[in-house]
Amino acid sequence: MSVLEELDRRSDLPTKELAVKWVIVIDRDLPRGLQANAAACLAASVGVAVPAIVGSGGVDASGLAHAGLPWTGCTVLSAPTAIVRRIRNDAAGEADLVVSDMADIAQRANVYDDYLAELARTETPSYYAVSLFGPRPLVERFTGRLPLLR
Repeated sequence: MSVLEELDRRSDLPTKELAVKWVIVIDRDLPRGLQANAAACLAASVGVAVPAIVGSGGVDASGLAHAGLPWTGCTVLSAPTAIVRRIRNDAAGEADLVVSDMADIAQRANVYDDYLAELARTETPSYYAVSLFGPRPLVERFTGRLPLLR
């Protein structure tokens, strides 16, 4: 049984005590706008791949509704380009991980179908960012020594 099949929603625990972990690793040398775009796009991708990570919404004391957020939290880390690539390529072989990536060609394309066509022609894309979601020990094996994105 995979981590996704047995995902135990524990919104009552601190994120450091959860059995699962979600991280996004971004190329530290990208301009801030591209970093923010990569993080947002990967968050959307993971939200679709693992919808159970989005908690229920809530209402504040004034009655205003707020959409649900990931109860798992998401740590955003930075690394050099070569490390982002290595993490993405090594993690892709792990059956228990949900791996999403942001290739450089995705941010250059203005039309999604053009991105998919270019991706199909590209043997070794360059990665701006990669997201890993899965068992905490496995995610930490790939990302445990990386610094937070600043």
